[in-house]
Formats: sequence, structure tokens, C-alpha cells
Amino acid sequence: MYKFFFLINPVSGGGQGKVIHKFLPEIMESMDFKSDEWKAEFTRKEGMDEQILNALASTETLVAVGGDGTVSSVFSIMLASEYASKVQIGLIPLGTGNDLARVLGLYKPFVDKGLLYLVRRLLLAKSRPFDIWMVNGKYALANYFSAGIDARIAHDFNQDRATGVISSNSVVANKLHYVKRFFADRAYYLKSGRISMVDRDSQDVENIDLTGHKTVIVGNIPSFASGANPFFKSDMADGYLEVVCVPNMLNFLLAIAMGGVPVLGYLLKKYLLKSRKVRSLKLELADNEYIQLDGEDLSGKAGNRVSIEFATQVRMLSLEE
Repeated sequence: MYKFFFLINPVSGGGQGKVIHKFLPEIMESMDFKSDEWKAEFTRKEGMDEQILNALASTETLVAVGGDGTVSSVFSIMLASEYASKVQIGLIPLGTGNDLARVLGLYKPFVDKGLLYLVRRLLLAKSRPFDIWMVNGKYALANYFSAGIDARIAHDFNQDRATGVISSNSVVANKLHYVKRFFADRAYYLKSGRISMVDRDSQDVENIDLTGHKTVIVGNIPSFASGANPFFKSDMADGYLEVVCVPNMLNFLLAIAMGGVPVLGYLLKKYLLKSRKVRSLKLELADNEYIQLDGEDLSGKAGNRVSIEFATQVRMLSLEE
């Protein structure tokens, strides 16, 4: 049984995963970990689910090295196995948005002092509870889910990357391309839609017509789209989700740009966007609507009826006090 098992996405962050893999022996030795106490592997496109399951079965702490999508793949396998309550999860952020790393206090040390510093800090970090949700009884939700303009942008971005339009793995280049996709897709809106939400306190069901809205955002963490925070008081371990229905482009831009500003953000989220705390929800969307889960394109995979319910809690390594 390994103390740490590193699953490393070799292409995330412009190939920085390969740098981590190269220096891990030196780092682990400097921290007095013996060679038989840890293991590192690059993730495989084929057979990745089995790879994750084998890693979970052989370690106390699984460290995902990559973007939010990498750790989301780990969560999905955890929910389908018995390891959710047995294995701690760590994250070394090499993605484009890195929203989960931001709320766990991992992103700033990475930016300020570098990857090698973060690895050393992470291996000594304490764990904290973290909610995992289930989408349509199949997909794990850790960060957020949305349908609308932002999901359209994520879809087109992934298409551009898959077809070679984006030739660089640079995080900066990826963010610039996201901006380009925003301007190309800015007119998009939900053709039809309806959301039913079970209220946190009263357990009453609230229904909202989403037709014509720019997007609907469902959050488990207080970070969205590379650090924006359209949510009011999102807590990653309270057993509730926050839902924000965004009716127009002005509100969307305010949510992204002003969400993190203390006073303006508070007023925006409480009175204009009206962020809601819910126990569970159901969505009815138009056929072939664009949807995304934790930054990954889920369009055409989940159908036009989406349900999100609480699944379990896991333990995640965190530097956030």
C-alpha cells in the first residue's frame, strides 16, 4: 500500500506534468519518503478508468496532477467503487481554469512559488471534507454544472482543441482562445428550459422558466470560470448546491467580472442574480443543448433531462485555513 500515488496528465499545463514526474524522485527523497512508499504514472487515454481504480486500490492518498477534468475523472470512479471513504485526494493544478485548486488554497502557492514548492506543501497538508454530487446517476460533479452560453464556449473550445485549431498547450494561449470563443458565441441563449429546485430550508419546490436566459449555473464551490464567483455563499461541504439563473448578457458579465468584489459582489448575488441554496434539482432543456460539467463538455451525453443529487463526501488535501 503506497502512501501517495500520483496520476499525472502528461499534456496539462503545456506539459508541466512531465516536469513533475521528472523531479518527484528528488522531492520524495528530500522528504524522507522511501521509493516503495509512493508511485507515479502518466494517465492513459485508453483504460484510464481501470488505471484510476487500480491506483485507488493501492494507496492512502491519490494525487491527481492535471486540470479539474483529471480530478473529476477520479471522483467518478470513486463513486462507482468503495473508495470514497477510504482514500484522500490531492490535486496539483495544471489546467486552464483551476477553480477547484483556487478554493483549496493550492493555486496561489503554485503561481507565486512554483510547482515544486506546491508538491512539498501538498504532501504535508491536512484534508477537509468535500461534497460530491451525482448528475443523472452517472457523472460526478465536484465544481459546477451549467447550460447556456458558457457551456457553448466550453464546447467550441474543446472542438477547436480536438481539431487542431488550438495548437498550443500553453495555459495563457488557452485563456486567450477562450476570450476569442466568447466573442464568437456571445449571442447564444437557452432556446427553452425549466429548472425545478428543492429549497434548502423549506424543502419547497421552486420552478423557473429558463427560456431565453443566457445560462444557468449550478455550483458546489465558490469559484467559476477561472476564479469568478457568481455564487452568494457557496460551501463545498454543507450538502447544498447554489443555483444562479442568468437572464441576460449584462448580468452574465457582472457575475463574471464583479462576483469577487466584496460589496458589489454581495449586492449583485443577493438581489440581482438571487443565488439559491438547494438540496437537489432537475433541469428540462432543449434537445442538443450545450451543457458542461466541471469545465468538460457534456453536450449530447446527458440528454435533455438532467437531475443532480447529493452523492457522498470525500477528503481532499487543502492548504486553505
